Parts: sequence; structure tokens; C-alpha cells
Amino acid sequence: MTNLPVRMARWSAHHPWRAIAAWFLFVMVCLGAGISVGGHAATSADYRVGEAGRAEAMAEQGGMQRRPLERVLITGDFQKATAAAQDVSARMKGLAEVESVAPPVRSADGKSLRVDVTLKGPELEGKKHVDPLLAQTAVVQKAHPDLRIDESGSPSISKDVQGQRGEDLSRTEMIALPVTLIVLLLVFRSLVMAFVPVLLAVTSIASAIGLSMLASHLVPDAGVGANVILLIGMAVGVDYTLFYLKREREERGRSGGALSPAAVVELAAATSGRAVVVSGLAVAVSSATLYLADDVIFASLATGAIVVTLAAVISSLTILPALLTKLGGRRRESRREGRRESSREGRRVGRPGARRRDDKAHSTKAGRLTTALMRTTSKRPAVTLAVAVVALLAMAAPLLGMKLTDVGRETYSRDLPAMQAYDRVNAAFPELKANNQIVVRADASQADQVKAALNDLAARTHNDKLFAGKPELRVSPDGRISRLEVGVPYAANTDQAHASLDHVRDRYVPETVGKIQGAEVAVTGEVARYTDYPEHQSKRIPMILGTLLLVTFAITVWAFRSVMLGAIGALLNLLSAAASLGLLTVVFQGTWAEGLLGFTSMGSIGSRVPLFLFVILFGLSMDYQVFVLSRIREAVDEGVPTRQAVLEGIGASAGVVTSAALVMVTVFASFIPLHLIEMKQFGFALGVAVLLDAFIIRLVILPAALLMLGERTWWPWPGSRGDRPGSGHGHGRGTEITDGPGRSFQNVG
Repeated sequence: MTNLPVRMARWSAHHPWRAIAAWFLFVMVCLGAGISVGGHAATSADYRVGEAGRAEAMAEQGGMQRRPLERVLITGDFQKATAAAQDVSARMKGLAEVESVAPPVRSADGKSLRVDVTLKGPELEGKKHVDPLLAQTAVVQKAHPDLRIDESGSPSISKDVQGQRGEDLSRTEMIALPVTLIVLLLVFRSLVMAFVPVLLAVTSIASAIGLSMLASHLVPDAGVGANVILLIGMAVGVDYTLFYLKREREERGRSGGALSPAAVVELAAATSGRAVVVSGLAVAVSSATLYLADDVIFASLATGAIVVTLAAVISSLTILPALLTKLGGRRRESRREGRRESSREGRRVGRPGARRRDDKAHSTKAGRLTTALMRTTSKRPAVTLAVAVVALLAMAAPLLGMKLTDVGRETYSRDLPAMQAYDRVNAAFPELKANNQIVVRADASQADQVKAALNDLAARTHNDKLFAGKPELRVSPDGRISRLEVGVPYAANTDQAHASLDHVRDRYVPETVGKIQGAEVAVTGEVARYTDYPEHQSKRIPMILGTLLLVTFAITVWAFRSVMLGAIGALLNLLSAAASLGLLTVVFQGTWAEGLLGFTSMGSIGSRVPLFLFVILFGLSMDYQVFVLSRIREAVDEGVPTRQAVLEGIGASAGVVTSAALVMVTVFASFIPLHLIEMKQFGFALGVAVLLDAFIIRLVILPAALLMLGERTWWPWPGSRGDRPGSGHGHGRGTEITDGPGRSFQNVG
């Protein structure tokens, strides 16, 4: 692992066309294999958690699993509406996609009729077959222009949301790619060099999409994999390439043209290449902790993050050295033609041990902001550390008041036709807003007893204002499974809906079917799913967070042979993640930023957001941490005292960290305009976290802590790098760099 980046870069540099062809072949094979095999989408059973999940599994045993259901609402003159309802029923029954059509139901105010249409097949596949139903509804509307006829349901809503998500992602790409290219142009002042990171990021994303389709046959895809691949792929793909490119440019500048492009690339691989490998490993391992959530959505997110991160690492170690070698060769030939007489002067740099620290310092001079921050930090590290930590803790404080709820239909854009129809259906039939379903599994001989108990339960809800509509009781053909559904006239994520679930679970069930000996009872329904899912995630957060801290600690100790750095890294990652989530709570849990960011506050945060952010932020924070600490270790390896090494390392890495942060923030910020509230929250929190990490953690808190620790930073392996175990992880001391046939030298710094 120590010399792997150098070996791969050496082969790619000496066989550039083969490496370039091999990478694009890899991308095409991944995409081709993924498309030919196809993805495996998650089923309804994969989403089941908690008591609601147990109830749904029991209902499925009795053939009462959730079905794709569409509702046609007809509003207007009752006689004309009745005729239109008959027309709808006849047309729907004639469709191959329809399993059954229920008799028309009249609303309580008598102004509307509703026709329920159940589609064939699993619930989650309904969106694939809903178009013929929508077409027939449109025909009926055209035939009855004096009536209002709407259609809505899970299939049509899913179809509209999926279409809107696709449009949003396309818009995100149109924003993120040009802005990223502009930022890179400002960094490199070269269109070709700016294009390289974007090319590698895009191809890494393409290969990851194919790989994720293959992986979905092991871990089902919940439909969010493409989102996280785009989100993380652009960030780490550009970051890793940027780290490598900046170091290659730095090494090329030091050599003054004396080293061949291949040798310069190998030097970059011995430093930034290793940092990329460690960073990629950290992101992948951190993302893998999401599997501990025991949830198909998080498993899908983890798979997407892992495959795109590994693809980005592979691209930076294979095609990138090849591209840099070819580009460097062209630059070298151009310079030879223009300045042939002065090309010999810089060759002293290529001699073993000839690089001088003053050359290095000059080539990595820090900017004004970094210099000013470091000057203050170096003079008063304790005060600086205290102020910065207190500021981040203040940002994190609102996290204590964070409320988690599952994100559902109430948060979808009302620009969607299906959501507009959904609101009109719920206005006419408020009992359809949500429901509680009591599922009982018992011996067939107890069927009558179960039925009587469920009827008793239904009678109790009749006098409860938290319930509405006529309860529906169904029994399986074998008499073993019974299900009672009671309507709730409140949105599933409201306090009233949660209270209705409490009444059922805590009072009505224990007082009725709960008394039947040997009967198994569980409650599901929309309200239960909205309640059980956040609780399931809340229980998993401590375990996953503990694993994340342990992983961060272990990787840092392994990479830098310092327990102290491992502890500091874990704590700083926790601090930056907590601060970003605190700011997320302030912005999205309140209403003051609704107009600014274009959202309607739920009064809470999506239940999946904190866990996903903790994991991804821990991984991404390791990018900067590894890069910065690698520069500090390089200086220490060359015999520089820790205090001076910290100042030099921060100064040397500040420019690339800032550039990488700007690229990441650009990518993440492009998700804020999306319609889906969870994606807005993801983009906002990730962007804020990157800014805090790059400008406060890495430029203020980390150097202040290291300056206070001094030589104790390297505990328990003090002394020079050569005296520590695991020599070779930093600058590559002892790594042999080849400079053409028959020439080589030791990278001794």
C-alpha cells in the first residue's frame, strides 16, 4: 500500500496511451455491464422497519399487502358526476394494468365522487403502469368539460416526483459543471488543466453508475444511488485530481525543467497520490458504516458513495498520471524550443539530496489570509483555539433541539399535477389523509374472536376526534390474518396523527385484540411508518457515530503513526459535523429562511439527513485532514521542528484546500435549489460543513492544537520519521523515482 501509488503512476507515466485507453475501457465496461445486467430496485419488503414493518409482513401473508392505488376525483353536478364516474369505471376496467375498480364513493358534503382504482403488481412498480390510467382520465375530462376530474395516488405521485427529480439533477449538472470549471480556471489559469479534473470526475461518475447497477443485485437500489453518486462523485473526483495536479505543478516548478514529466508525476504520486489513497479509503470506510443502519435507503446511499469514491481514486492513480505526463511532455518540448540555452540551469534539483528547503518554501508560499490567520494563531494558540472551539460549539448548540420526521408527500412540490390532485382529494375526503392499520395474526379457530375484538376497537375510534371515516375490516381467506383500517383526518407527520397512533397502540389494542391469548398484533399504516422510521434511525445513530469515531481514529493513526493525531482528527470531524447540523437546524427547522432558500419548513429535519451527513462529512473531512497532515509530516521527516513544520505545512496546503473547498461548496450548493426538501438539506449542510472545515478547522483549530502540543503531537512514536514504524507514508522518503532509462534517484526531500 505504501508504494502502490508510485508503482501505478510509474507504469501510467511510461505507458500513457495504454493507461488512458485502459481507463476509458474500464468506464465503458462498467457502464456496459451495468446496463446489460440492469439494476435491482428495492421492493416494499426492503423498506420495512419496526412494528410497522412487522405488521406489513403479517398482512402480506394474508394477501393484504399494499397495492398501487389511484383515486379519480369528480367534482360538479351530482348527476353529471355520476355519469362521469360510470364512464371512468368502465374505461379503467378495460385496461390490462388494472386489477380492480371500487364502486364510486360520495363525499360527506355531497359535492364530489371518488373512484378507487387498484393496479396490478407490486406497489412500487405502479408508476411504470400509470400512464394508461391518466390517459383515460384525460379522455373522460374532455368528454365532460363542465366537471372537474382529477387523478392522484402513489403511482402518479411517484411518477411526477421522479420526473421532477430528473429535471432537477439535470439542472444541477448544468450549474455545477460550468461553475466548477470556472473555479478551476481561476486556480490553474489554463483551460486544459481545468478540464482535466472535470473529465476525471465525470468519467468516475459514469463508471460508478454502472458499478452501482451491478452492486444493486447484492444491495437493492432504493432510487437514491444516482443522487449520491453525482453529489459525492463531483466533490471527491475534483478534489483528488486537484490535490494531485497542484502537487505535480509544485514539483515541476521546483525542478526547473530538469526532471522529465514522468519523474515529476512519480514525485507527485509519492506525496499527494498517497494522500488520495488514504482519503479515498477513509471516505469509503466511513460510508460503509451506513450499512449498520439496517435500512435499504442508507445501504443504497453507502453503496453509491463507496463505488464513486473508489472510482475517483482509481482514476487519479491511473489516467491522471498518464494525462499529466503527456501534457508535461508538450510543455517541455515547447520550452526547449523557446529557451534551449537556459534549460541546463535547473538540473541540480535532480541530484540526490539537492532540493533545498528555501526552494520549497518559495514554491508553496501561503496567501495573505492564511498568513494573517497563521500569524495570529502562532502568537496566541491557546486563545485562538478557545475562541474557535467556542464559536463552533455555539453553532452546534441548536442541534440539541433538532426534531426528526420522515419526509413524505406533504413536502413535495405543489407544482406537480399529481400533488395538486392529491390535495383536492384530501380536501373532499379528509379521512384519506392518513390511516392506522391494526393487523392481527392468530389461529383460524380464533377468527370470530378476533373479528369481535376488532369491531370493538373500531367502535372506540368512532367517538375519538382523532379518527374519521368508516373503518374497513378485511380477513384473509384462511382466517388467520385480519386487518382493520381506520382513517385519520390529519397529515401523517402531524402531532394529531401521532396522537392517534398512541391511542391505538397504548389504549385500544391492549383493551381489545391485545387480550386474545396467542394472537400477535402490530400496527402499521401511514402514521406508523412516519413514526417508526425516525425512531429506528435515532436508535442507530449512537452505534454508527461511535463506529465513525473509531474508524476516523484508526485510519489517522495508521496513516500518520500518531495516537494524538488520531484523537484530534476524530474530535475535529465531530465538531465540524455538529456545527453544520446545528446551522441546518436553525435554517430549516424555522421559517425565517423559507423565502431565501425556496422551501416550506416542516418544523423538523428529515430523519435520514443527520445520519447521512455525519457519515459523509466524516469521510470528506478526512480529505483535508490527510492532505494537511501529510504536508506537516513531510516537513518533520526532513528534520524540521514540529512548530515550524505546522506553519509550513498549513501554508503549503492552504491554497489547494481552499480551492478544493470552493469546488465542493459549488457542487453542494447546486443541490439547494432542488424541489426535494431532503436534497436541499443535504446540499446546505454539506456546503456549510466544507466551509467550516476548510477555513476554521484546518486553518485555525488544527494548527492551534498542534502548536500547543509541539513534539507531543507524534506520541507515542516521537522522533524523526525514519525512527517511527511504518516509514514511508509521508513524502515518500526512500522511494526510488525513475527519470528515464538508466536514471534514478532517491526522493529524500
